[in-house]
Amino acid sequence: MRLQKLLSCTRKAVDEYQMIEEGDHIAIGISGGKDSLTLLYALHGLKRFYPRAFQLSAITVDLGYPQCDLTPVAELCKELGVPYHIVKTDIAHILFEERKESNPCSLCAKMRKGALNKAVKEMGCNKVAYAHHKDDIIETMLLSLLFEGRFYSFSPRTYLDRMELTVVRPMMFVDEADVIGFKNRYDLPVVTSRCPIDGYTKRQYAKELVRDLNKEHPGAKQRMFTAILNGGIKGWPPRIRDGAK
Repeated sequence: MRLQKLLSCTRKAVDEYQMIEEGDHIAIGISGGKDSLTLLYALHGLKRFYPRAFQLSAITVDLGYPQCDLTPVAELCKELGVPYHIVKTDIAHILFEERKESNPCSLCAKMRKGALNKAVKEMGCNKVAYAHHKDDIIETMLLSLLFEGRFYSFSPRTYLDRMELTVVRPMMFVDEADVIGFKNRYDLPVVTSRCPIDGYTKRQYAKELVRDLNKEHPGAKQRMFTAILNGGIKGWPPRIRDGAK
C-alpha cells in the first residue's frame, strides 16, 4: 500500500465518523508495532492538508520488558517532527513475576490504557488515536459473539467521561494486509513484541478464524465488516457517508 491510499482510507474514517475538530491535540498511541507506526504516518500526512488544524504527539507505554529498544521509533518521530513521549511502567513485572498471570491480556490492556490515558491528559491532549484496523474490528466482533454472546465491536469514536478524553480509530477502513504492505514498502522501524504469550491468544484464534472463513467463502470478511457498520451497535456514533460536517 502506498501512502496516498493510506491517507485516503484515513480521511474517509475521520470524515465519516467526525474524529477530528479544529484545535484538537491528538496523541498517537505507539506500541512500536506495524499498526501504530502506520497510524503515525497516516495522521502526520493528513495533518498537512486536512481543513481543520490539529496538533500531534506520540506516546509509548513502556511495559518494562527487557531489551525493548525504542530508539528507532524516537528517531522516526524526530524525522517527522512529532513530539515523542515514553512512559516507563512495571506492568510486565507485575503481570508475570508478581501475579504470575496465566491469562494476562485483559489486565495488561486495562493497566496499559490507564497509564496511557493518564499520561495523555498530562500532555494536554484532548484525544488519543488507537491503531486498530479493519481486521481488528472484525476479530473483536467474533470474539464478542463467541465468548460473550453479543454482537459488539469497539467504536470508531468514544468519549471517556471520567478522563474527559476522546478515543478515535482512524485506520478502521484499512486492511491488515495493506498495513503489512505499507510496512514493507516504507521500511518501518518495527519493534518486536517481547510479550511471552504473543501469538497464543484468543485474538490470534479469531484472526485465523477470519482468514479461514474468508478463504472458504470469498468476501466473507468484507461482509462481516459491512454488518458491523450497519449493525446499529450501541455506543457507535452516526456515520456521515458523504463526509459533510
